[in-house]
Amino acid sequence: MTTMTSVVVTGPNKTEVLTVEVPAVGAADALVRVKACGICGSDTFYIHIGGVPPRQGHTPIGHEIAGEIVEVGNEVTGIALGDHVVINPMAAPTGIIGNGGSTGGLSEFLLVQDAVVGESLAIVPKHIPWEVAALNEPMAVARHAVNRANPVAGEKAVIFGAGPIGLGALIDLTLRGVDTIVVDVQPARLAKALAIGATAVIDSSREDVAATLIDFHGNAPLRPGDSRPGTEIYIDAAGVPAVIETVQKIAKHGARLSIPAVHKRPVEVDFGALLSTELTITLSRGYPTEIFEVTNDIIAAWEKYAQIISDTLPFERVQEALTLAATPGAADKVVVTF
Repeated sequence: MTTMTSVVVTGPNKTEVLTVEVPAVGAADALVRVKACGICGSDTFYIHIGGVPPRQGHTPIGHEIAGEIVEVGNEVTGIALGDHVVINPMAAPTGIIGNGGSTGGLSEFLLVQDAVVGESLAIVPKHIPWEVAALNEPMAVARHAVNRANPVAGEKAVIFGAGPIGLGALIDLTLRGVDTIVVDVQPARLAKALAIGATAVIDSSREDVAATLIDFHGNAPLRPGDSRPGTEIYIDAAGVPAVIETVQKIAKHGARLSIPAVHKRPVEVDFGALLSTELTITLSRGYPTEIFEVTNDIIAAWEKYAQIISDTLPFERVQEALTLAATPGAADKVVVTF
């Protein structure tokens, strides 16, 4: 029986590279040789808690996957050997890939059950670098956050947090013709946001966010004597209470706030103060429809998306990659290549 290596969470703060059997390919399945897999914050969380219920103690991880088709079941159509593909981890019938399901993307091979183009996987051109193709899943998360804000070309937006999701939202907004400013406290991240296409950046540790936004987006007071930025869209990709506090203080009438960030403690919201703004607040989780909507954007602007990646490490150094991704401030987006 042919074997492969796979990264598995085996206990709290413990991962092992195990030798397991290469899965058998059914008539409706396809086997992918994984070429790149990004590391997500959820991966480091699962490692910390020792897995994902009900698979605690033995959880394969990795869900940001790009690879090459090496075997196809006889009932599969539209997929050929050698095709380059990106994967929808949510479509796996045995549970979400790398998120409590029976399979994980930090493996040499991945079985795509019920392989259907446009549902469980999508084909990408062969000139797209593997590590960039592996951004498809997190960029779908960013796209959903943008979709929740209902942007219109010509509007003005601000993104708090220039990590991978914030930068993905930045590219999406700029492709849609939205004037976008990015707020962060790390100079390197702000420089990357400018390189990717932000109109301007704000270091919130040194600059007045409201005043700077008014300089760029104009003044839209609620009442005489008031002063508020003319920003239509706010995206919280940072997940810190200061973002929500700031938006409550400065949002103009009719502004929209989309929140893809994970807030780890309760945040106070003053609905009385917000009443006159009629601020629309939407939460954003996952990618109900966006997993392959974003693929064409990545194909068209892959050089921009490539800048989101901070570190690329070979699978032989996967434990180092996991540690790097889990160390605050050490890296932005880590991708493991095979």
